[in-house]
Amino acid sequence: MEEDELDLADELEAALQLAPEVQLAIEQVFPSQDPLDRADFNAVEYINTLFPTEQSLANIDDVVNKIKLKIRRLDDNIRTVVRGQTNVGQDGREALEEAQKAIQQLFGKIKDIKDKAEKSEQMVKEITRDIKQLDHAKRHLTTSITTLNHLHMLAGGVDSLEAMTRRRQYGEVANLLQGVVNVLEHFNKYMGIPQIRQLSERVKAAQNELGQQILADFEEAFPSQGTKRAGGPSNVLRDACLVANVLDPRIKQEIIKKFIKQHLSEYLVLFQENQDVAWLDKIDRRYAWIKRQLVDYEEKYVRMFPAEWCMTERIAVDFCHITRTELAKIMRTRAKEIEVKLLLFAIQRTTNFEGLLAKRFSGCTLSDTVPKKAEPPPPNTNPFLEDEAILESDEATLEKADIDRPKKPKVPDNPFHGIVSKCFEPHLYVYIESQDKNLSELIDRFVGDFKAQGPPKPNVDEGGAVLPSCADLFVYYKKCMVQCSQLSTGEPMIALTTIFQKYLREYAWKILSGNLPKTTSSSGGLTISSLLKEKEGSEVAKFTLEELCLICSILSTAEYCLATTQQLEEKLKEKVDASLVERINLMGEMDTFSIVISNSIQLLVQDLDAACDPALTAMSKMQWQNVEHVGDQSPYVTSVILHIKQNVPIIRDNLASTRKYFTQFCIKFANSFIPKFINHLFKCKPISMVGAEQLLLDTHSLKMVLLDLPSIGSQVVRKAPASYTKIVVKGMTRAEMILKVVMAPHEPPVVFVDNYIKLLADCSTDTFQKILDMKGLKRSEQSSMLDLFRQRLPAPPSGGDNAASISLAAPTPEQESSRIRKLEKLIKKRL
Repeated sequence: MEEDELDLADELEAALQLAPEVQLAIEQVFPSQDPLDRADFNAVEYINTLFPTEQSLANIDDVVNKIKLKIRRLDDNIRTVVRGQTNVGQDGREALEEAQKAIQQLFGKIKDIKDKAEKSEQMVKEITRDIKQLDHAKRHLTTSITTLNHLHMLAGGVDSLEAMTRRRQYGEVANLLQGVVNVLEHFNKYMGIPQIRQLSERVKAAQNELGQQILADFEEAFPSQGTKRAGGPSNVLRDACLVANVLDPRIKQEIIKKFIKQHLSEYLVLFQENQDVAWLDKIDRRYAWIKRQLVDYEEKYVRMFPAEWCMTERIAVDFCHITRTELAKIMRTRAKEIEVKLLLFAIQRTTNFEGLLAKRFSGCTLSDTVPKKAEPPPPNTNPFLEDEAILESDEATLEKADIDRPKKPKVPDNPFHGIVSKCFEPHLYVYIESQDKNLSELIDRFVGDFKAQGPPKPNVDEGGAVLPSCADLFVYYKKCMVQCSQLSTGEPMIALTTIFQKYLREYAWKILSGNLPKTTSSSGGLTISSLLKEKEGSEVAKFTLEELCLICSILSTAEYCLATTQQLEEKLKEKVDASLVERINLMGEMDTFSIVISNSIQLLVQDLDAACDPALTAMSKMQWQNVEHVGDQSPYVTSVILHIKQNVPIIRDNLASTRKYFTQFCIKFANSFIPKFINHLFKCKPISMVGAEQLLLDTHSLKMVLLDLPSIGSQVVRKAPASYTKIVVKGMTRAEMILKVVMAPHEPPVVFVDNYIKLLADCSTDTFQKILDMKGLKRSEQSSMLDLFRQRLPAPPSGGDNAASISLAAPTPEQESSRIRKLEKLIKKRL
């Protein structure tokens, strides 16, 4: 029985389990705070809430009675609801039937309304039928009257037009013809009617007759052969021009062409190819002639032609076309007679004339056949170009001829630019060849001046002297570039760029590299590289103060040339046509100056490095096993420091304006000196314990001097660059570690080998062999040590850089002897 009751309870609970969506809907419709209404109701928790303690069980009867009362009320509510649903079905059917009846009644009313609307529409159509007919009649009548009026006007206008044409009454014809043409446009859809077509043909015939008649009148007034008719223009021709505006545009073009041709016929005779005035040296006379002709036209004929014809500008434009053709022809014939001064003179006068045209005219008559002007250069954003006044002041010294340089167009968008001067472009090779010759002479003069005057005195306050010839070269380059860009922005600019490249390279090799000093010994002819290979102990020839300053001056000049060449390339690309920009590339020349800079730095490094070689050689020849006590720094250290203090301040002061290259010098010297110092350190063998302590003291002294190298001897102390400090610390720490390994006892061997691996992290057996030689071990001891070293070597790390990081982990290892601590105290006390 109990199992059956449990099963029944489970089934009842499953039946009462509602879906989450249903439960949520019930809670929204019937919100309740009663725990009995919760979906997750738990009877045990509910009872524990009612009777939390044993004392609360005393009220159990009251609680039970309240629950029973609640159950009875729920039963009553359920019973009432169930009974109320008994008659719901019957009520629903009755409501449905009533709705259907209402729908039928509504449908009937809608049908009645629709029938009445159709009847009303039919009635309205019958009422408005007559009104629509009257509307159509009125519209047709209006159109007919308008058409008849137009026809009357057209017929009368055609008759009047024919009569006025015969009497040459062009003033009346101009207005009448325009009206007739406008009226005729209304009859385009009636051209199928014979009468309308006949009137249209009469209008066309009248237009053709007018055109031929006006052309004949102009031919009579301005004959192609002979001289112009004396006196001013007639009113008949002025009215004829107004008629030509209404006729076919070809009539207008023919009138303009005949008039301009007759007006410029004298020019073709006066400036024939075989005349003296036709050559370039008298080009001014051409432009003076057209100026007189334009003034004559303004006085006599300006009122004859309508203002919108722009006859003055058309005459000037046709003159420019003829002049360009004639100049091109005569220059091809007499090409050998063209000199650069004459060419520049002609171009200057021509560009001035083009500028005058731009001020006077708008350029509205220019056709697509006119040579298109190059795009104007954008506003100056580069310091490479200076004001024109500066360029003009330099011109007197660079040009011996009294010829003005072509001026920049006052208006940046000159529509007439190149309309005549384009003919000079094929002959600009004369100008390019002249610049090639001038630049060659300029480079030769620079070489001669340098040999005669010697290197310039450095100005330490300004951070080193740049050779004055460098500024002269680029000033001349600027003048040539601006001048050529005004002559042409096409292929001549590319040719000029090639010339620039040629002499930039020559300047780099002849003036800069060619004047770098060569170190020679008393026997002569030996360079620094050979000196470094001389026998140890031989005397080393150092650069003098003037030679060091000259190297720094050449370095500064090369740096200035590198930056200015880059600006020159940018400005050339701005000046040249967009299609030719890719052909301008001065990277090769910039690389050349970079090589000069690198060679100059290398010379400075080699000079200081070679000066330190005797001191390092003296260090390797000392008997370090006989050193009995640790004293002050050794003489060789004092010698190295002396050379550094002599050279570095001079180099730093002369490279003050190019700090990055002084930093490069310091880095290259450190990269050269430190490995050489370590190699000489390995030659110091055998070394006693006291000797190793002295060497460690010397190494630390050199390390401190190298760290202070960038600001040594300077009143202003600057922090050394981090890249340089890192190189010095890494290299000199390795030298200190080598000495500390030498100072460590080699017994027991395992501890010595492990200490070596920890301090140096060098897996090379050669380095370990050198350490053993420095300690003065016998060959038999070295052999066992090497075998042990190979056994104790750690496996190569995957990272690759871990060994190096271990060697630089700390300059002072934990396992250090008391003698090393004493040595460090001595160093600190001295510092």
